[in-house]
Amino acid sequence: MHERNDELAAVIAETGWSQPKVAPTVVRLAPEYLIETLQGVEEFSHLRVTWCFSMGSADDVPLHAWSTRDNPSWPATGTFVHHNHRRPTRTATSFPRLLRIEGHDLRVPDLDADDGKAVIDLVAVFQEILPRGPLTQPSWLSEILTNYWRDAKER
Repeated sequence: MHERNDELAAVIAETGWSQPKVAPTVVRLAPEYLIETLQGVEEFSHLRVTWCFSMGSADDVPLHAWSTRDNPSWPATGTFVHHNHRRPTRTATSFPRLLRIEGHDLRVPDLDADDGKAVIDLVAVFQEILPRGPLTQPSWLSEILTNYWRDAKER
């Protein structure tokens, strides 16, 4: 069993993030993990993928309220509201659909990460442990993210 948290589970080998309609992203499991570590994963529709940002630095993490995209027309919110590289852990979690598994490669659309990003954890999503109750968020966020899943060329 791996106990060191600096060992990588996988890497984002090929990304479909900028053009999700063209090709799904490939999450490539590290070669030291046997194929059987993925046994049963194909029965699930979604994965939880935790990955590392490589952009920015620890000096670029504001520990105060700031406006999304540094745009003063959006309300200032605290560090733990923002979903970007300006976070203390510089990690993100996404919940992409699983299309198929090919050896060590997991093909997933809707993974909002770039090539070469280190995946530090992936796990099948269980319906029973998703958030309970309705999800709520401020209306301005929906306005900002209206085109989030469109191809980069369409945004």
